[in-house]
Amino acid sequence: MEHDAPGSETLDRAFMALADPVRRAMVARLSRGDATVNELAEPFAITKQAVSKHIQVLEHAGLVTRSRDAQRRPVHLDAAALERLTAWIDQYRLIAESRFRQLDELLAAGISHQEHENTTAKKKEELK
Repeated sequence: MEHDAPGSETLDRAFMALADPVRRAMVARLSRGDATVNELAEPFAITKQAVSKHIQVLEHAGLVTRSRDAQRRPVHLDAAALERLTAWIDQYRLIAESRFRQLDELLAAGISHQEHENTTAKKKEELK
């Protein structure tokens, strides 16, 4: 990751947060809708305190927010934050795809040239 790029600290925090499988599972769950700490804790054999710490990491990375709804404190996924990560990945994916297309063109041109040489050599051989 380019550390001098604008927002690279934010990207670093987001990718570090998503490096943990429990947090990725929480993000997946939150993509279906808001959830409480208890709801997020259900599929895991960890304490609610550990779940809260995972949520704090996701909050610090800017991936989720919490609000208060009477007694509930739902956790919300920040879709815009995921979009920023996707945009960052896409810029490099597009560059890589462009380079692969160029390589494909070079290889196709090389194969066509080789086929032409083979055909020419065969014709010369037949004329002998």
